[in-house]
Amino acid sequence: MATLIRSLSDHSNDVNCCALSSTCLATCSSDKTVRVYSLRDFSELPYSPLRGHAYAVHCCSFSPSGRLLASVSTDGRAALWDTRDGRCLALLGRPRGCALRVCRFCPRGTRLLVGAADGALVLWDTRSLSADRSGNVKDGSLVACAFSPNGNFFVTGSSSGDLTIWDDKVRCLYNEKAHDLGVTCCDISSHPVSDSENGFRCFQMASCGQDNQVKLWLILFADFLGAELKYKCTLSGHSAPVLTCAFSHDGQMLVSGSVDKCVIIYETSTGNTLHTLSQHTRYVTTCAFAPHSHLLATGSMDRTVHIWQLDLKPSCAGSAVAPESRVAAEDWSEDDVSAWLCAQDLADFVGLFKMNNIDGKELLNLTKESLANELKIESLGLRNKILQKIEELRTTLTSVSAPVPDEFLCPITRELMKDPVIAADGYSYEREAVERWISSKRRSSPMTNLPLPSLLLTPNRTLKMAITRWLEMQQKY
Repeated sequence: MATLIRSLSDHSNDVNCCALSSTCLATCSSDKTVRVYSLRDFSELPYSPLRGHAYAVHCCSFSPSGRLLASVSTDGRAALWDTRDGRCLALLGRPRGCALRVCRFCPRGTRLLVGAADGALVLWDTRSLSADRSGNVKDGSLVACAFSPNGNFFVTGSSSGDLTIWDDKVRCLYNEKAHDLGVTCCDISSHPVSDSENGFRCFQMASCGQDNQVKLWLILFADFLGAELKYKCTLSGHSAPVLTCAFSHDGQMLVSGSVDKCVIIYETSTGNTLHTLSQHTRYVTTCAFAPHSHLLATGSMDRTVHIWQLDLKPSCAGSAVAPESRVAAEDWSEDDVSAWLCAQDLADFVGLFKMNNIDGKELLNLTKESLANELKIESLGLRNKILQKIEELRTTLTSVSAPVPDEFLCPITRELMKDPVIAADGYSYEREAVERWISSKRRSSPMTNLPLPSLLLTPNRTLKMAITRWLEMQQKY
């Protein structure tokens, strides 16, 4: 259960990022400020807000000890703050002064990684306050970064869609196109996966992007053999670009926030959706877990930050079979099947199913005969119980209504269109939304940002008929 315990609305513009230490919450905004709150009672600290940036503040991050707070801004500077008294210890800038988009401390707190809109990355030494090493992503803006738990490597994400693995000397180890329309955020779980073959250590990573997807990856890393990124699965649930994702401190949960205004909390071991939170009224731009508790902070373009308390009681058996909110059952791994068995009070069969390599596809194909003859389950009652649970799973798989096709959603509101019109840029919008857009004296396209050659809006009757037919089919379904 996720309980909303506090809402903060002190910022006067979009909330762009939030971060938590063991004692404090920091939030930053397009209003040029960083605000800091106590986690004891969520009161704002006496020295807050921090005012040192000339333009929007895009990201903030605590050092592992919580003694330092970093923030970066469109003004091209990274600020280091003392969280005890709010003093600005340093303003770190680059010669070209390009807008800075993201910052993260390494696990030891001795270095600060900063990423810029021109694709540059700089590792700053937090003791000498000097630039230690620098590099550049292959293409696009650097918009996301995350350190491994041991600090031996870090990952960056770019607006071109690439995920890049770097070692601590800023040497590129691996690069892969991960999200077609651009990466927006990435995070590496501090919870170790396992040591694997050939001396590689294995880490779990999440990424999200403009393609509406949240993806889980495994990073295989060895000090002398390099690194490799392996795709694991895609978590479904969002209907619009996903702007943020973060692991809980124990690695058991992953949270994501989206343009669809929703926050989704997943169980990482199975991909199940634990909670969907829809209290924000505009795009969700940031999510962060506290490092030593199950507090969650979410921030939005609605200028609010919500604080949630998560109850970690095991989810009910039925929650393990919601295909609209996690990896499809036919794509389950053997470990996913084991988790499902545990959720159905069938944990005694985990060893048997693993020994016979039962994955999702095999699970759905099990019959009374195969349970008796191949798996050698002698008890008729237990065979019937397993078959009943499998049948429930099959029924759930076939009874889930289809997601709204993306072309039926207004690009401005990301909601199903009722009165679609075609603008001069060739795109279709909800009439009311695009009229509001134009009436605010913006004569540019909401999609391309180019000037609109005409303000004429033409009813898109074909699209409206298609939406009507789709809604009728959903009602029959």
